[in-house]
Amino acid sequence: MPRRRPLVIGHRGAPGYRPEHSRSSYDLALEMGVDAVEPDIVVSRDGVLVVRHENEISGTTDVADRPEFADRRTRKRVDGIELTGWFTEDFTWEELSTLRCRERLPDVRPHSATFDDQQPVLRLRDVLDLVRAGGLAQGREIGVVLEVKHPTYFASVGWDVAALIEDELRAAGWADGELPLIVESFESTLLHDVKQRGIRGSYIYLLEASGSPFDLVAARGAAAPTYRAMAAPAGLDALAGRVDGISVDKRMILAPDKLGRITGPSPVIADAHARGLRVFTWTCRPENRFLMRSLRRGGGPGGYGEYESEWAVIRDAGIDGVFVDHPDLGVDFFGSSV
Repeated sequence: MPRRRPLVIGHRGAPGYRPEHSRSSYDLALEMGVDAVEPDIVVSRDGVLVVRHENEISGTTDVADRPEFADRRTRKRVDGIELTGWFTEDFTWEELSTLRCRERLPDVRPHSATFDDQQPVLRLRDVLDLVRAGGLAQGREIGVVLEVKHPTYFASVGWDVAALIEDELRAAGWADGELPLIVESFESTLLHDVKQRGIRGSYIYLLEASGSPFDLVAARGAAAPTYRAMAAPAGLDALAGRVDGISVDKRMILAPDKLGRITGPSPVIADAHARGLRVFTWTCRPENRFLMRSLRRGGGPGGYGEYESEWAVIRDAGIDGVFVDHPDLGVDFFGSSV
């Protein structure tokens, strides 16, 4: 049956109000009535699935201010990009658990930054358990949208991420369809590997507005298809039956012109629906920094622009799920199941 409204997914909890992936960010998202929350996962040195936006953690924790970890600062190439900082795979979980969360965008979200250095980094298991408890307390099902970061990179340093995910989901009671689970990644190889392990859930392929998926670049080099090619009708034909849906950068729906004016919706949602694929989009945010240029207003990068105009195009195009940083605004605009 078609949904009457899209899923509203708390993107890393409620990072419009609290540092992303912190306990209070997830608690607030659940209180605000989201259908699901989205933890990103990376891997520690001892194989623990850690909830962080990226494996380089200097921008989201206090690690750079911890003198005992100063010698861990290093330079690495992750998915073809040179990065300098501190990386989760160089720390044990015991060490990571001593770090504290920080706001990633303090210039945009100074209020959230007032909660810096108060809350510890979480594991995937922590988020799974708090979502289960939140659903029981509210008397409704709340889902988890599990985003798997850099699986090809982690394989290159010795980790089978699909195996780690299976072990964790089975141990936490999230592997057999008892609670709503979505697994998503920018790498289709990972989605296939997790699905083959019998994990019951939906599998959603993340598509950037540009570039190519790193797993296919690693396997095929310059012959790897682009994300945009995968969102075209022929690409969607190839995805149908292999995944349950796609999750696209909102620009692929809004189709802004060079002046930042919305010319969409593009046909990507209708094309995907015609092939039995669901479509999610990321990320619906109200701040000027993230809106199409024509919808930005006063108040600097953190001021709210005409976000409802942007969101209306996405909603009216028939979207199946939206990732939001401000769950209260998302639930109010797109609808609530509570």
